[in-house]
Amino acid sequence: MCRWAAYLGQDIYLSDVLIAPAHSLIAQSRAASECKTATNADGFGIAWYGDRPEPGLFRDVLPAWSDPNLQSLAHQVNSGLFLAHVRASTGTATSRNNCHPFVCGGLSFMHNGQIGGFDALRKSADMLIPDALYGDRKGATDSEALFLVAVGMGLQTAPLAAMEQAVATFEHLSKTHGAAPHIRLAAAFSDGKRLFAVRYSSDTIAPTLYYRWSESRRGWAVVSEPLEQESGWIEVPAGSFCVFEGENVEIQPFRPILQYSDPVGD
Repeated sequence: MCRWAAYLGQDIYLSDVLIAPAHSLIAQSRAASECKTATNADGFGIAWYGDRPEPGLFRDVLPAWSDPNLQSLAHQVNSGLFLAHVRASTGTATSRNNCHPFVCGGLSFMHNGQIGGFDALRKSADMLIPDALYGDRKGATDSEALFLVAVGMGLQTAPLAAMEQAVATFEHLSKTHGAAPHIRLAAAFSDGKRLFAVRYSSDTIAPTLYYRWSESRRGWAVVSEPLEQESGWIEVPAGSFCVFEGENVEIQPFRPILQYSDPVGD
């Protein structure tokens, strides 16, 4: 499992989330408290939005706590919308291309969880990625495949429907060709204006997900686990889809229902 944090609001330095809090994302890379794997040392990544529609992206395979370039960048770059991730691999190689977040045009995506038995269904999953997007398939993770399939299903224009259909498709693939637990998902993604988050599981163990509004920063923090012990963190219920826009948050039910049969065969 992995840990991640996302932010939407007034511009802040990345270090305000990655480094400064008592239980910052870099601190969680050493000692996470709400996941099966306390150490998340298989790489890291950040995607941040600025003046251009496409996000900046910095990823590497070092543990987040030991990379001086990450520390320097986090202290210098400020942004009103960014996603940051520290990785604990569930089986794929430790490589830069397998580090989250993943980017496709103006969209960015990161994930904590797993798709059960992905090695057995990887080819089937890759076949679901549209030809026009397959050049964006740089790594070998289940997360990147899920993201690109969702992009092909309309993630840019209909984020809830596209993510529900993509997750339903991968859940069906796992039930048919893979292994339990079929889907465990706590993901965040952005179109450069809004921040989305989803928490879902095909069993009763959905990865943790929290959010909080900061009055001083006029912004939202959305995280795998709280960045400090202060009150105000709200746990997202399992089976939920969140939309953060401006000072508002909307939480809707997340109900992945397959709308067509497995195109690669049962």
